[in-house]
Amino acid sequence: MPLTVIGFEGSANKLGIGIVRDGVVFSNPRHTYVTPPGKGFLPRETAKHHREWMLNVLKQALTDAGLTHADIDCVAYTKGPGMGAPLVSVAVAARTVAQLWNKPLIGVNHCIAHIEMGRLITSADNPTVLYVSGGNTQVIAYSERRYRIFGETIDIAVGNCLDRFARIIQISNDPSPGYNIEQLAKKGNKFLQLPYTVKGMDVSFTGILSFIEDAAKNKTLMAEYTPADLCFSLQETLFSMLVEITERAMAHCGSQEVMIVGGVGCNLRLQEMMEIMANERGARLYATDERFCIDNGAMIAQAGFEMYRTGLKDATYEDLLEESWCTQRFRTDEVEVTWRDP
Repeated sequence: MPLTVIGFEGSANKLGIGIVRDGVVFSNPRHTYVTPPGKGFLPRETAKHHREWMLNVLKQALTDAGLTHADIDCVAYTKGPGMGAPLVSVAVAARTVAQLWNKPLIGVNHCIAHIEMGRLITSADNPTVLYVSGGNTQVIAYSERRYRIFGETIDIAVGNCLDRFARIIQISNDPSPGYNIEQLAKKGNKFLQLPYTVKGMDVSFTGILSFIEDAAKNKTLMAEYTPADLCFSLQETLFSMLVEITERAMAHCGSQEVMIVGGVGCNLRLQEMMEIMANERGARLYATDERFCIDNGAMIAQAGFEMYRTGLKDATYEDLLEESWCTQRFRTDEVEVTWRDP
């Protein structure tokens, strides 16, 4: 029997609801909370956005899929990690829908959802994964029922670094600060040497951010470098660090596949740099576009589908409902991966 899962995602500023049936994406609408240039998104206002748009996005997901609630077999939602208030707002909505429709409810790890969506869309078999977003930066590989973290940021995520720099130079947040930095970087041609902090397979971004923030406020320096030059320099430095730690993990694992997931994974320059490294190793790069890299409901549905069919199908409705809480901190390697071979 086909299994149809609806997934609710809202761990940050994007509210997404997607429907997946046996590995086929039926619908995947989302709505993004956008703030004015120079401002970030706060948890309270982001949660308010999600509550206000929840019904519209839910209706659109069902309409786009050509389905009704009777066609849904399971409800999945983001359990964590993420921002507290937005996570709660979406968890409450998913829990409400599950009870109204009398469907089992599955809490999904956000990071693993990105990986499973990437594997589904690209058909990658067993890749080393670079997961890069506003809240996460990790190099991951699968082993013995776990997605193991080989390297990660020791302070802020790469997406957060880009976002915070965008505020300093007053770049628009529409559609996203990272995207607009990418476009501006294409116009830059003068490289400013920035701190480069790689520690084994871990990275650090706060020193780079502080340095380039000071540079952007230095009138003497800015007479020599344009904002586009700074965006170009920042991207090249950050992405070089990420490619380095990914290659190190690939060498450690003996991997010939590398996959980029997460919102920053949409960046074409990052994909280009990673592909150069992969080609030099005789390896293959797997990446997707903004439909599936950026936070979305279909990725939650796909991970929920895998979890439900392989480990949770026999759990009682009441037990699943009892476990329908959420958490801001939820490590990738905490989850038992029951749907893959050991």
